[in-house]
Amino acid sequence: MPESVQVVIAKYREDVSWAERLGLSYIVYDKSSEPLTDARRLPNIGREAHTYLTHIVEQWESLAGHTAFVQGNPFDHLNDHGKADVQELRSMIMDCVERNVPFRGFAWFRLRCDGLGRPHDLGNPENRGRWPGWGKDIPVAEVFSRLFAAEPPREFIARAATGLFCVSAERIRTRPREFYEYALRLVAEDPRDTENTGHALERLWQLVFNGNRAWNKDKYF
Repeated sequence: MPESVQVVIAKYREDVSWAERLGLSYIVYDKSSEPLTDARRLPNIGREAHTYLTHIVEQWESLAGHTAFVQGNPFDHLNDHGKADVQELRSMIMDCVERNVPFRGFAWFRLRCDGLGRPHDLGNPENRGRWPGWGKDIPVAEVFSRLFAAEPPREFIARAATGLFCVSAERIRTRPREFYEYALRLVAEDPRDTENTGHALERLWQLVFNGNRAWNKDKYF
């Protein structure tokens, strides 16, 4: 029987020893070159979107009732003080499970942007070199159009900013497995996120998991 909840942690070089204190089933996907300790190695491509989509595709038949997807250090963004702890994260996750919430973003803030991801800080001189896609816009509307059989909205409100959210297996499966396989190919084709494909997914998770089956395409290629 699948777990009622599982935490998926996208790790690079963060200390994820906090996961044990959650008291919940979890799996760490490690994209660093550090020695593995109770983690699964993935290639360092596609940002956390690659990690999350890999988990969904490979665990499709055995997804937990709810899966919390988080980065290796999620605590800076859970509240407006930047000082959240493990118990606050656990409370957020368990609230979703106990109330059977289909989707919830965990970051305390929302991002509002247009189809090019504007406003964003990828042109900020202080961030030069921080991301391979620095100096470019974020193709939010383009990625939306590749994923969904719908016209992209003029404005996007990202409710899972920073890639922190919990979603039910039922809501995940409102889209076919082929959808996630296709999305995984999109991010893998932009391995270093030079075109900001992974950044775009960060602004689209709430639409990926909005449950609108009418947006599903007949074929994904």
